[in-house]
Amino acid sequence: MRIPQTFVGDWLLETQLQLPSPIDEVFSFFSNAHNLSEITPPFVKFSVLNTAPIQMHEGALIDYRLKIHGIPIRWRTEIVTWEPKHRFVDIQLRGPYRRWHHEHLFEPNEHGTLCIDRVTYGVPGGWLIQKLFVGKDVERIFKFRHHRLLEIFEGPTQT
Repeated sequence: MRIPQTFVGDWLLETQLQLPSPIDEVFSFFSNAHNLSEITPPFVKFSVLNTAPIQMHEGALIDYRLKIHGIPIRWRTEIVTWEPKHRFVDIQLRGPYRRWHHEHLFEPNEHGTLCIDRVTYGVPGGWLIQKLFVGKDVERIFKFRHHRLLEIFEGPTQT
């Protein structure tokens, strides 16, 4: 996973993950904002503050609490695009990034569902903070996310 700079001050993370489940099941999982806690690594100390269930739609606001390197952070995102079973986009309204735009894409195929994430983000403090801290953290978070999603959708491995 490599995070190239897109234009001055912004970075792009793009990942793909093939899940062995049908798109209905996969999108249903992602439609529940509280499931984000299940796929976020423990070191982030992440929690959703909204009471369940959160009705997902364009304009939905979701509030989180997390810790980054021990510093408590409040994060608020807004769903700006909601296309059930195909795509949704969340942006940061308040939080640790200068800018955060996360596009989630879901493509059904003969193997289940291909999940694509495109995250464009800006970092306060610029390229040095990105290189020393943020880029590594974002990569760790998405690696953990992929691992957990495979566990959830493939089930426990047999020994």
